[in-house]
Parts: sequence; C-alpha cells; structure tokens
Amino acid sequence: MDFEFIKDLNEAQYRAVTEYEGASLVIAGAGSGKTRVLTYRIAYMLAKGVNPHSVMALTFTNKAAKEMKERISKIVDPDSARKIWMGTFHSIFYRILRLHANLVGFSGNFTILDADDAKNMIKKIIKELLLDDKTYKAGDIYARISKAKNNLLTPSDYQNSPDIIKDDKIHRIPETGRIYEIYYQRCRLSDSMDFDDLLLYTFLLLRNFPDVLKKYQYHFKYILVDEYQDTNHAQYVILKGLANYHRNLCVVGDDAQSIYSFRGARIENILSFEKDYPGYKLFKLERNYRSTQNIVNAANNLIARNDGQIPKKLFSEDVKGEKITVLGSASDAEESDMVADKIIELKAKYNNSFSDFAILYRTNSQSRSFENSFRMKNIPYRIYGGLSFYQRKEIKDLLAYLKLTVNPRDNEAVKRIINFPARGIGKSTIDKIEELAHSEMKCMWDILNENETLAANFNNGICTRLSRFVLLIKDYTERSMIHDAGEFTKFVLADTKLLEEYEKDSKVELETRSQNIEELINSVYDFCDTYREETGEENVLIGSYLQNVSLLTDTDKNDKDNSPRVSLMTVHAAKGLEFDCVFIVGAEKELFPLYLNSMFPADVEEERRLFYVALTRAQRHAVISHCAVRMRWGSYSPSSPSIFIQELGNEYLDVEKEARRTASLWDNFESGFGTKKRITDRPVVRTEAVPQKLKPMRTAKTSASSENEVSEVSIGMLVEHERFGKGRVISVEGIAPDTRAQIEFEHSGIKNLLLKFARIKIISN
Repeated sequence: MDFEFIKDLNEAQYRAVTEYEGASLVIAGAGSGKTRVLTYRIAYMLAKGVNPHSVMALTFTNKAAKEMKERISKIVDPDSARKIWMGTFHSIFYRILRLHANLVGFSGNFTILDADDAKNMIKKIIKELLLDDKTYKAGDIYARISKAKNNLLTPSDYQNSPDIIKDDKIHRIPETGRIYEIYYQRCRLSDSMDFDDLLLYTFLLLRNFPDVLKKYQYHFKYILVDEYQDTNHAQYVILKGLANYHRNLCVVGDDAQSIYSFRGARIENILSFEKDYPGYKLFKLERNYRSTQNIVNAANNLIARNDGQIPKKLFSEDVKGEKITVLGSASDAEESDMVADKIIELKAKYNNSFSDFAILYRTNSQSRSFENSFRMKNIPYRIYGGLSFYQRKEIKDLLAYLKLTVNPRDNEAVKRIINFPARGIGKSTIDKIEELAHSEMKCMWDILNENETLAANFNNGICTRLSRFVLLIKDYTERSMIHDAGEFTKFVLADTKLLEEYEKDSKVELETRSQNIEELINSVYDFCDTYREETGEENVLIGSYLQNVSLLTDTDKNDKDNSPRVSLMTVHAAKGLEFDCVFIVGAEKELFPLYLNSMFPADVEEERRLFYVALTRAQRHAVISHCAVRMRWGSYSPSSPSIFIQELGNEYLDVEKEARRTASLWDNFESGFGTKKRITDRPVVRTEAVPQKLKPMRTAKTSASSENEVSEVSIGMLVEHERFGKGRVISVEGIAPDTRAQIEFEHSGIKNLLLKFARIKIISN
C-alpha cells in the first residue's frame, strides 16, 4: 500500500505513528497534532496488515470517535475502519457487557439509567428509610455512590471500609452505605445499570471470570487510548488488565492539560506509566502548530511552575507574533466594556470574523456582564457549555418573584413560582387556575384574588395555601415601592429561601447557582448606582431595574443560526477548541485560581493547568483581563491580578498602562500560594451578605464624592470613576447640590452624572 499519508509528519509524529509495537506513551502538547497521530497510527497499522478486529481505540466523546473513524476511512478501506472496536469507554464496555450480561446477573437487554432516573430512585430510597432529605440530599448521595463505583467499590466494599464509614459519620450521613446497597439491588432487580455501573461491572466481569478476561486479552492485540490524563481509577485498572497479555497499549495525552480531577480523573495514571510498563517507548510531540511563538513560550513559562509533570518544552515555528495583551480595568463592568471595545478594534485591524473570538472565564456566572456589554455594542455572541445567564433556572426563578411584585398579571411568572419553593400547590391546581383564567378571559392573578371562585373550585386547604401566596406577593409589592432595588432583591432571596431549596439537590450545584444569583444581585446594585448618577433619583425601585433587564433578555434567539458570533464559555468547555483570538477574563486571585483551591498546592497546580489550557486555545492573539474592584453580593471588593499573569514572563506581555495603574500588584505582587493549609470549612454560600430584614432606602450607603470634590470639578479635568475608569470632564452645569457633569470616559463613552452621587475622584486639572 502507498504510505504517502505519513510523509508530511514531523520526526516525532512519524516515530509515534510507525513504531506501534509495545507499550507507548505519546505526550502530545497543545496544538501538536494529537488526533492526527492517533488516527494515522491506526491507519498505518491496518495498512501494515493488522486485523482491525484486534484493535480497540477508546475516546471520551462519541464525537471524537466518529471523527477518528471518518479520518481512517479516508486513508484505508472503509470496511476495515468499521471493524475497529472504536468508541467511548462506556460504549465499548457496554458492548462487552451485553455479550456476557448473564455472568454478572443481568439479561442481554438490560437498560441504562440516566442521571435523573438514578437520583429519583435514590430520593425514593431516602424517603422510604425515613431519613432527613435535607441531610441526605439525593444529588450528594448519588455523587458519593458514583465516586465509589469509579473506585471499584461494591456496596459490601463500601460498608466494610473503616475510612469511608468514618468519613460518612463526619458528614452526618452514616446510612449512605445502606442506601448504596438498596440502590444497587434495585438496579439489578429492574435489570438496569447506570453509567458508572458500566465500568464497575466490566471490572467485576473480568475479575471474577478469568476465561472472559483471557478471551479479551488475546482478542485485543492493540489498545489505544485518547486523553489518557483524564482516565479515572476504574478505567485505569480495566485497561491494565486487558493489555496485560500483548502489552501493546498506546496512550496519548498531555499531563499539562489534566483539568478534570473533580470528575475523578487521576493525573497519576499518566505520570506513572513508566512504572506500569518498564521498557515503554516515550514520544514527545512538542511542536505546536496552532499558536505563535510568544504564546507558546509564555505557556511554557507558566506550566514549568508545576512540580507534577512530564518534562517537555513546546516550540512553535510560526511567526513570533504579538505579545499577550494584559488589560486592567477599574471594575468588572468596565472590564466587559474594554473587552468588547478590544474585539471591535481587533476585528477591524485584522479583518477577523466574530467567530474568531472566544471569551473564556473560570465560572459561568461571569458571562452576565459580557452579555450586557455585547448587546449594548451590537456584538453577536453565543454561550457554549451552558445557558445564557438570564436563561438559567435560578436567575429566572428570582426574576419571576421580582416581576410579580411589579406586574402580578404576568402568568408565566405566576406559574413558575407559585409552588417554588413547594407550598403544597400541585400541578393540577395550577392547571385549573390557568383554565379558569382562560375561560373567563382573565389573568391568573385575578382568579387568585377571587375568593368565591377559589372556594367553588378547590377545597379549604388549597384555598388557604393560595391565599397565603397572594398575601406574600402583595407584601413584596408594598415593600418594593419603598425600598432600594438592591436591598429588596437580597431580601426576597432570603425570605423565599431559594438557596436552601437549591441545596436540596446538590451542594456542588448550589455553589454554581449561588455564584449566578450573586452575579444577578451585583447587576441590580450596578444598575442602581448608574441610575442614581445619571438621573439624580436617590430612590431606585425594582421596577426600573426590570425595565432595563427586559431589554437585555427579550431578544430572539435561533439555535440554528450559524452566523458569526463571539463564543463565550468556561475554560473547561474550551478544551480541544482553538480560536484566532482568546480573551481570558477575570484573571484575578480568588477567581482564577478559584478561591476554593488557592490554599492547596495540588489544586493550585490544576488551576495552573487550566490557565495553560485557556492560553493554548489562542492561535494569533491572546488577551488577559482583570479588574481592581469586583462586585460581590452587591458590594465592591478589591481584587488583585492572578499570580498566573506574572508567571507567564514579562518579556511576553504587553501590560497596558491602565493595567499597571489599576493594580498595585505590578509593584507588589502577592504570591502566597505554597502553604499546605487547606480550607475545609468554607461555607458554600456567604449568607451574611443576604439580609433577612430590609433597610429604608435613605439609610443605604453610597460611595459618592464629597461636597468639596463636587465643587472642585471643572471642565477639562481628568477624573476617575469607580466603575467607568478614567475620563475627562466635558461640561459642568447646575448649582450644588444638583451639579451635573458630562464626562467622556475612555472605554464607557460619554456619561451625564449627578455629581453628588457620582463616585469619582480628581486625578489632575
């Protein structure tokens, strides 16, 4: 056969493709052609006469498996490509289990439970055992059982482990082992497995039935694994068993891109490959075909700080490229405006498409300010790996309460929260109210206020619950008319106990939802401050905010629209992707690295790998942004740039003057990461920021300028605003205390501010 397809490989790639006998570790740096090497290696083996039935290729996504198989089909006989055992770990193990299901107590037609079905089954068991569902949260118990299975622990293993028993007692869930045992048995009785069972039962099949193990050891002469750094303990053990006869195991991955420990991935699997397979072949793919030299060199500097890694040094033969831009802003609101302006600038300068740009953030909640800025500046965007900020459940829930205080005739808002949190108002009751409203050409709120109509259609218990809901909303409406929008929003959040409701599902989910709700509250305070400055109205009501936010959310969206758009996503979601220009936003201490991990060295190393992944998504341009002040739970808190910025190397950075000025860290960089102390008792939700009682609006604190500062403001002065940054005074009019100034800000445009509320300071005359 003609081997023309391998002639364009570089030397390292060529060796990794053609030397396919024996154990091999292919360390594939970012942008080094990993997928090409893996597919070419398989194609080369088939071209050399290897039986496709004897090849097993494992991936982590169906998309990756499909793409590889299609590439192979274009090089060799498509029929041969179809015969390869190629797919995800779960799909291949499912195929094996179907053939031997009877040996592990199932029929060949066993079904697969999805996560929701599994959680519902666990929730029912918790209820049957009369356990407190606030302590035994179904989501948390499911995660605990999942972790056990991925560590190959059966219920009996779990219940006989002193360490696990002790840990369950510490977390006040000593009955978890019993729940696991019942869940395990019920799955078997229903002839069902969950996704974790596909790994556990494959392990049990191969361990308990040596003949089956021997069959597959002989059958699979060559085993190839993609993204090996992401394998968990169960996958590692199964692979080791299957490859133990021929020992032709080829794993491809990059320890520097191991970022999924929260899913059970073990970086030790790739780091210890040498010990598991003495005499193995090591291939290092170190040439980066994606990025410029500056980006690659900066990424090398960063990742070199990690202790746990396989030494390698990426290089690029591309152009040197521009330095990495570091943007500093006064606030998170200004950060999003600066990023939007930078996108417009780069698009015009390099004739880019919007689809060439990506905004990468550490947490989903950060998308809100960028969505707002992009809408204001007419920049099309698309959220990846998550919903648009205003489409997330927790945001829609809280907004529904706020909307009802202003417009109780909003039927959708009524339906959304009339029984959330649960008030004993079932779906049939809600449907009946809606039916009555439709039949009488009224809104649902009208029906809820007609006691005679309710009494004629519902029993006394239901009527009482509906009346309580009506009184609650009326009380909120009265409060909303006399209290500041920010304080009122925090009060509603606390009074409805929404966060406690989300906590019933999962603490992990609560953390994300808490961050998103905090960001919504920040947006309310942000709006109030700006509204005060621009209108002079001291009392800002929630209705004004809702009018503003409705303009941001009421946009038609077409998921099938493939028009060029800026991509917004978390760094985790960006792995495997590439863009001409990447913005890494919120690069601040306690955000990136995330404060949950900033005190534990091993976690900081993973955060560094995550930053490395973010940076190496960029082809030609990389921009990193941070701000001096970030709003948290309605109050401004100082922020300092991430230590990761400094670790990139000053010679590869173009730190704009604003970035240096807004952060003293460029003169006094804090590095405090090396301590072994771990934060174990940090509350998931900072509830002290959520008030139980409202304060009158007149007592609300502002950070407005002093009277002396106001009187000194004059035309031509250079001033600095807490959020808008630096600007120059264009005009001043009016008599104190109602003096107004028109100020042109560098990144936020012209603003007309009432000086008694404006948070500015004079920089120079």
